[in-house]
Amino acid sequence: MKTKAIVLILFAVSIFASCSKSVEYSEEFKEQTSGKYLYNLDEFVEVYYNDNELLLKWKGGEIKPVTLGQNEFFVPDMYKKFRFVKHPKTNERYLSVIDEDDEAKITYDYIKVKDGYKTPSQHLKDGNYEKALEGYLEIKKQDSTSSYIRERDFNSLGYRHLRDKEYKEAIEVLKINAVLHPNSSNVYDSLADAYLRSGDSLQAYNNYKKAYEMDPRNPRAERFLEVYKPKVQ
Repeated sequence: MKTKAIVLILFAVSIFASCSKSVEYSEEFKEQTSGKYLYNLDEFVEVYYNDNELLLKWKGGEIKPVTLGQNEFFVPDMYKKFRFVKHPKTNERYLSVIDEDDEAKITYDYIKVKDGYKTPSQHLKDGNYEKALEGYLEIKKQDSTSSYIRERDFNSLGYRHLRDKEYKEAIEVLKINAVLHPNSSNVYDSLADAYLRSGDSLQAYNNYKKAYEMDPRNPRAERFLEVYKPKVQ
C-alpha cells in the first residue's frame, strides 16, 4: 500500500510539474506577497522571489513550487495547492490552501506576519524568555500535546547550557519547562540541579523539595534535602 501511494504521489507531482507555467510577476505583486506566513505557532513558510522565480523556504530548505498561474502554485513537499488571498475585512494577506473538491472555496489558512515577528523558539534562541514562555503557553492552550513543547526537549536544551556553564540560560529554559509541565517531578529536579550548579543552594533546596514531594522515590532529592535542610532554615 505504501509503495502504491508513493507511486501515485510521484505521478501526480510529475503531472503538476509538466503543467508549470511561465509567469511574469509584477513588482507590486511580489512586494505584496513576499514575506513570512505563519504555518503554525512556531513555524513559518517564507515566500520570496529570485528575479521572476517564485521560491519558498520551509523547514530549513528552499522549495521551488510548480506555478499554475500568477496567483496559484503547487508545493510537492506539502502536496498542496495554494493561492494568495487578502481578507476582505481585515486586509490581511494569507496563503490559502486550495480545496481539491471545491477549488472556488476561499479559506484563510496561513497569515502573513509583519517584519520582525518572532516565534516562541526564536524568542528562546534570542534570550527573550518571557516572550518565549508567552508563545509556548499559547501553543499549549491550543494543543497540549504539541511537539513544540515537549518536556524532554526543554530539559535537553537546559542541560546543554549547563554543560557550557551557561547557568543563567539553563535556569531560564528549565523554568519555562516547569511552567509548561508543572505536574512533572523531573522538571523541578532538573531546575534544582541547575540552581545548585549556579551556586544558589536555597533555590536548589526549594525545587528539590517540590520534586521529592511529587516523587518520594527520588534519591538525589532526598539526599540533598537531608544535607541542606539545616542550612536553609
